[in-house]
Amino acid sequence: MFSRIAFPVFEQSIKDYHQYDNVDQPINNPFRKDKIEHLLYAKNWIDTVQWHLEDIIRNPQIDPVEALALKRRIDASNQERTDMVEYIDSYFLQQYSNVQVKETSTINTESPAWAIDRLSILALKIFHMSEEANRQDASPEHRLKCTEKLNILLEQKKDLSSAIDDLLTDIENGDKYMKVYKQMKMYNDEELNPVLYQNKK
Repeated sequence: MFSRIAFPVFEQSIKDYHQYDNVDQPINNPFRKDKIEHLLYAKNWIDTVQWHLEDIIRNPQIDPVEALALKRRIDASNQERTDMVEYIDSYFLQQYSNVQVKETSTINTESPAWAIDRLSILALKIFHMSEEANRQDASPEHRLKCTEKLNILLEQKKDLSSAIDDLLTDIENGDKYMKVYKQMKMYNDEELNPVLYQNKK
């Protein structure tokens, strides 16, 4: 089951990041480049760094100039995240390129990699909610509320993992087929964002 490969890789990436807890720490991917685990680790590292950038930019005392620089960094990270999802989908397209699709097959609402993207974010939520549920300087009420939320996240992990594995099985069996649309993000494109192309004149 693919989720049993993916989730531990996400957990390892998160653990490795928190050895430094520094958004500028370079990635040190432990997996070979020809392995899907390499892409999964890289994907979650992007998500983990962006998670902490989002924390930093919400500091009410942040310098406006620093906030603008962070916003642009987050935009760039979002583009990198989207590119990585598309790389992972390319892996699945290759994996299932020889599958005979049944006449009765249907398309899913999202590609496998976008579902895996949600699993990567969920791994981050579980890690940080667990930290809050066990934070010794927090009130008992805070820890209890976070424990309740953590239990919901763990249930969501079980459901999402099952859904991902079922989707991949259906694709492998020809009951579902993949059709990947490029995200075509517009805000970073100088030809598509009016603010950018008007400033070029």
